[in-house]
Amino acid sequence: MKVLVTGANGFIGKNLIISLQRNPEVEVIKFTHDMSLQQLPELLARADFVFHLAGVNRPLDENDFAVGNADLTGALCQAIRASGRKIPIVLSSSIQAERNNAYGKSKLMAEMHLLNLHLETGNKVYIYRLPNVFGKWCKPNYNSAVATFCHNISRGLPIQVNDPSTKLQLVHIGAVVTSFLKILRQQPEEQLYVNVDPVYQITLGELVDQLYKFRDSRESLITEPVGEGFTRVLYATYISYIPPDKFNYSLTKHEDKRGCFVEMLKTRDSGQFSFFTAHPGVTRGGHYHHVKTEKFLVIKGKARFGFRHIITDEVIEIFTNGDMPEIVETVPGWSHDITNIGDDEMVVMLWANENFDRERPDTVAYKV
Repeated sequence: MKVLVTGANGFIGKNLIISLQRNPEVEVIKFTHDMSLQQLPELLARADFVFHLAGVNRPLDENDFAVGNADLTGALCQAIRASGRKIPIVLSSSIQAERNNAYGKSKLMAEMHLLNLHLETGNKVYIYRLPNVFGKWCKPNYNSAVATFCHNISRGLPIQVNDPSTKLQLVHIGAVVTSFLKILRQQPEEQLYVNVDPVYQITLGELVDQLYKFRDSRESLITEPVGEGFTRVLYATYISYIPPDKFNYSLTKHEDKRGCFVEMLKTRDSGQFSFFTAHPGVTRGGHYHHVKTEKFLVIKGKARFGFRHIITDEVIEIFTNGDMPEIVETVPGWSHDITNIGDDEMVVMLWANENFDRERPDTVAYKV
């Protein structure tokens, strides 16, 4: 299948084309802003499907809205008519098509061109009235507050928020592309307007607060709940704007004659991750916890874990090494230590179910 993408170098176009190119059965034909309308008939002659993503949303002259949105779409529809073929077409319109402004009027007129094409010829058309789309590769300092804020905050640059209570409707580029690909596969009959889910509702102030929390997590080590929902895709978006010279950041290394200890990541409600090393013959620990629990994973070296029940004096030993991944858990009320019984440095990953609180460490020295 040959797929024509107008606006191929734009934000949505780039993300869509990357996904289309993963399918060896799809050939992408690109129409970009530096090409002329006269080239459309030749491109359409090769196309089996069209994603019409090209448009104007921040011109110097308001008249350019009509030229870049309505007139371009009209020319595309006329070229399809002239071809004598029915070529399904997707239009990326905007929720602003419902508003009485120059941009909204131009988008509404673009929709009318497609609807007329459908009514006259039966050509399949799919119109997306998209809210603000965000995600990787969106141009900052242009027409997306999310892109601008992610770009500036990740670089330590100032931002301007005129009204924190301003409400935004946002959809992630991944949801848009997924819906586009579904339409391409299924090409349903008589479906003129297509909605993309989920649409996220957030105020400008809430958006900015969340982005600053992402930035600050490198210092505090406390991660936001980035595993699902809006926070997941917003975090991915924020990270995509970090410049290459800031891909890495340093951690604090606590070191003594036993080895070193480094905290890597903390959560707000599920503890923290760290690692430590121990030289041959070194024993670390020798304490118990009332509530805190831990998971140890030796990833290099050989270890002996010792446990002693602080009431019954029961003693047990567990031996493990980096060649056989095995979790050893500490249990409240049992004193525990770990000894490097190998000839090389031992490296151990550690998860604790709570973040370390120097004021209330819940760590009591007790010989194993």
